[in-house]
Amino acid sequence: MSSGFSFFFNSILLGVGLAMDAFSVSLANGLNEPKMKKSRMCGVAGIFSLFQFAMPMAGWICVATITQYFKAFEKCIPWIALLLLGYIGGKMIFDSVSGNSSEDEDEAVGIKGLLIQGIATSIDALSVGFTISDYNYFEALLACLLIGAVTFLICFCGLHIGKKAGTKLAGKAGILGGSILIFIGLEIFITNLF
Repeated sequence: MSSGFSFFFNSILLGVGLAMDAFSVSLANGLNEPKMKKSRMCGVAGIFSLFQFAMPMAGWICVATITQYFKAFEKCIPWIALLLLGYIGGKMIFDSVSGNSSEDEDEAVGIKGLLIQGIATSIDALSVGFTISDYNYFEALLACLLIGAVTFLICFCGLHIGKKAGTKLAGKAGILGGSILIFIGLEIFITNLF
């Protein structure tokens, strides 16, 4: 495999495709936290991009070493994404409806929630390791770095858009954001199940 134009183009397209779930979750996070500062936006986007980098790389390593075990785990991916995103989305909706979330709260989603979101939105990217299995180590690493960089940019944009909309939606943003997360969990579950 050469590291020419098609390699970079395909890696960037792969990154865009993989980042769509993370974009939607970023949008929901921006809706839920309209006063998010740029440094936090970079941190949130960084978490998503780290997972989108690490999961395909882990998948590539699995193909090279423990393929038979990964095949068995692959069937659990839709369930894991559904449970994680459903839990976080349900909690966001519950907090918004019950009044548990305060307007003065600095961070609507803490580091634990962000890590769960990162795993849930990138767990299906493990399968990408199979599609890049013919790459050597350097090519796989470069492809995963490109995927991570594309994810960072897309998630940062999602957070920015969500913040703008969240400011306008005020109290309903948590309900909308939680609903988006639940929908994404269902979408991952349904598309990977069939």
